[in-house]
Amino acid sequence: MKNIIVYCEITEEKQIADVSLELLSKGRKLADQLGVKLEALVFTDKVGTTIENINDFGVDVIYLAEHKELFPYRTQPHFNLVKVIFEQEQPEIALFGATSAGRDLAPRVASTLRCGLTADCTSLEIGDHTETKTGKEYKNLLYQIRPAFGGNIIATIINPETRPQMATVREGVMKLEKTTQKKKAEIKTVEVSKYLKSEDFLVEILERHIEKQKVNLKTAPIIVAGGYGVGSKENFKLLYDLAAVLGGEVAATRAAVDAGYSEHERQVGQTGVTVRPKLYIACGISGAVQHRAGMDQAAKIISINTDANATINFIADYAIIGDLTEVLPKMIEKYKKQLTKNR
Repeated sequence: MKNIIVYCEITEEKQIADVSLELLSKGRKLADQLGVKLEALVFTDKVGTTIENINDFGVDVIYLAEHKELFPYRTQPHFNLVKVIFEQEQPEIALFGATSAGRDLAPRVASTLRCGLTADCTSLEIGDHTETKTGKEYKNLLYQIRPAFGGNIIATIINPETRPQMATVREGVMKLEKTTQKKKAEIKTVEVSKYLKSEDFLVEILERHIEKQKVNLKTAPIIVAGGYGVGSKENFKLLYDLAAVLGGEVAATRAAVDAGYSEHERQVGQTGVTVRPKLYIACGISGAVQHRAGMDQAAKIISINTDANATINFIADYAIIGDLTEVLPKMIEKYKKQLTKNR
């Protein structure tokens, strides 16, 4: 049994990206279950303090490549280094963030190594499998779980014959948890000049223009979300009013975004962001699996819907059956009175 490797992305602030830390958290659990080591890939120009907090996640080995051309991310140099390390170390499992970089890099690696890759997983587990036709048994496979066929089913995908077993996971899907058994990772320096050639740097970055994030749903403790059932962009104003009273943020389903009710950066779900707020108020949301994949880990869920049989009601802690244009004004009024009373 070989080890688990997580590709760690570097942010503009020269820190390990949250999605990579989340994968290290999950990777540590999977590695403990399999009895193997957890390893990380870190490619950057100057490491500085970048890898200090990796020790909080129980990483055994860090493959560190430092080169002035490795930051910001470019496809060819990062791809070649990952390919070389994977060919040498032959990991059992390889995990990437489902970011623009991860979605660019992981398929290239999988195609080159001729192994399987499952994108946008919502869960990763270890389990066994018996081939129906041959009766052949496979032990300790990576169950790569994700919605499929337009979200109509939850598929469990396995790669029994090829290695590494590769998966990408979006930010916020895995819980970020520091290990209770901290350890100082062994640093293995990657000789960049040995593996990269001049042709790997043919693409040159002349300028970079980065737009600051306008909405940060990830850190919002309270989210008021609206679906297509909200009915109009004007009705969405009620969600903003309630969020303002509660000190929360407004989110939307893909259907609501496609209908023009809300901006794309507020989209929660399989093709949006994944959130874990303390309170999630779902207004006019049916509860399609694509949306649930992005919010079902909320501590408390309140559903407001005219349909008593809406799927969202079955995962909600409290379900209010009624018209949101009548329910939300009453909630806003009650919360305002309570806030005034508490002052």
